[in-house]
Amino acid sequence: MTFPNESANEHHASQAGTMKLGDLTINRLGFGAMRLSTNGMRGPARDPEIGRAVLRHAVELGVNHIDAAAFYHSHDGSVRANTLIREALSPYSPELVIATKVGPLFSESGPVQGSAADLRALVEENLKELGLERLDLVYLRIGMMEPPHGESLAERFEALAAMREEGLIRHLGLSNVDTAHLAEARAIAPVVAVQNHFHIAKRDEVAVLDACTEHGIAFAPFFPLGGGWNTLNDPRQARVAARHGATVSQVALAWLLALSPITLAIPGTGSLTHLEENIAAGSIILTPEDLADLDSTGEERQ
Repeated sequence: MTFPNESANEHHASQAGTMKLGDLTINRLGFGAMRLSTNGMRGPARDPEIGRAVLRHAVELGVNHIDAAAFYHSHDGSVRANTLIREALSPYSPELVIATKVGPLFSESGPVQGSAADLRALVEENLKELGLERLDLVYLRIGMMEPPHGESLAERFEALAAMREEGLIRHLGLSNVDTAHLAEARAIAPVVAVQNHFHIAKRDEVAVLDACTEHGIAFAPFFPLGGGWNTLNDPRQARVAARHGATVSQVALAWLLALSPITLAIPGTGSLTHLEENIAAGSIILTPEDLADLDSTGEERQ
C-alpha cells in the first residue's frame, strides 16, 4: 500500500484537525467499531485478538473518538465491539471519547424500533459492556438507513435527556434524522452531533448538514466509505486519487473532511492495513481542481 506524501508511520489522526463535541475536543478523523466483531452487521465472528490490536493501533495513531454500539456484534454474539473496546483500551485515557447509539432492537426477524421505555436497558447495556459509569455521547437512532419522515422522536429523546440529567450520559446526539427531527430534539435538550447516511456518492442529506453547520453541531456520517457497496468507482475519484498517490477510499475521506469544518469521518475496519490507510487520508489536502472534479455532475471529461 502506498500512502500519500509520507510513510504510514508519520501519519496521525490530528492531521485532520479537531472539533468540539460540547465540552469535549476530538480529532475529526475517528474510528467506527462496527467491523471489529464481524465484516458487516451480522456476519461470522472475526478474530478478537486482531480487533483488539486494531483498537490499540488506532489510539497509537491519534484516534481519540470511537463510534460504537452494543448491537455491533457477530451473529452468534461471541465477539462484541464494546467488549473488545473495553478489553483493549480500559482503563481509558481521559482524552478518549466513546460514542454509542441506542434505539433499534434486534431479533431473528430483524430490527425493530425500541420505545422510550426500552432505552434505559439499552444505555445500561452499553455502560456495562464498556465498563463505564457515564457514556460520553449517546445517539438516538431512529429507523435504520433513511430518516422516517414525519415520525416524532420527542418521547424517546426525552427519556435520554432524563438519563443525561441523572449523569448516565454526558452528551446527546441523533442518528438517521431529518431537519424536523433535529429541531424537535433541540427543543428538548442540546444536541452535539448527528449521524446520517452520507458519503461522496450519496449527498442527499445536505439540508441536515446545513442545519448542523448553522448550530455548530458535529456531522458524523455513518458509512463514510459507502458501507461495503460499490460506490467508490467514479472515474473522477480515481483521477483525484492518482494526483495524490492515494486510493479512492482515501479521497472519499479527504472530501468528507474538506466539505465542512463540522464534518467528522469515522471509517471502520477490522484490518491494521486499512486502519493505516484511513488515518493517512487525514493528511491529504484537496486542491480547488480536485474539489471541482469531485463536485462535477457533468459528463466525464476526456
